Amino acid sequence: MDISKNDTAVLVTDPQNDFLSEQGVTWQLVGESVKENRTVENIERLFKAAKNNGFEVFISPHYYYPTDHLWKFGGTLEKMMHQINMFDRSGALNLEGFSGSGADWLERYKPLIEDGKTIVASPHKVYGPENNDVMLQLRKRNISKVILAGMSANLCVESHLRALLEQGFEVAVVKDATAGARHPELGDGYQAALINFGYIANAVLSTDEVVRDMV
Repeated sequence: MDISKNDTAVLVTDPQNDFLSEQGVTWQLVGESVKENRTVENIERLFKAAKNNGFEVFISPHYYYPTDHLWKFGGTLEKMMHQINMFDRSGALNLEGFSGSGADWLERYKPLIEDGKTIVASPHKVYGPENNDVMLQLRKRNISKVILAGMSANLCVESHLRALLEQGFEVAVVKDATAGARHPELGDGYQAALINFGYIANAVLSTDEVVRDMV
């Protein structure tokens, strides 16, 4: 997969406190994987490399509003996210209580995301981008190739990967700019994702490789 600022963008899913901060509600499950991969640092390196080399950056965030807690059914992890108030916001039309919350960006990313240039899509609600506008935003900028990173590996990242590929995008996953949960019964989400990344993506790269290819 050839990487060029003319047709390639960086897309980061869920660069938010509940996944990437030690105070986040999922840290007990994802923390070891995040630390081993240096996920926080590697996402920051991707942001900086993209900004410094003229690549557009897109964010696909995950937010839940009070009305979302009235859903009548959900999968295993959906139910867990609602139970622990993951990514909760007070409402779709206000930012009351947002700053510093689990739904907010990791503090070190704020200058890179809130620069007036980063494209923040509407929130996805389960795992994939089928219900937000990230694909429209990519297409409107003639982006056909995506460098994909963020959280978490076997859920939102893999779901975005599959959806983007089905819609005709080329996708490279940055394997050390993501991480996954380790659950005593459900297993290691990161290891599960790595297998599928290898089978499905156009490329599976390290942060070092992507940063080098952006120059």
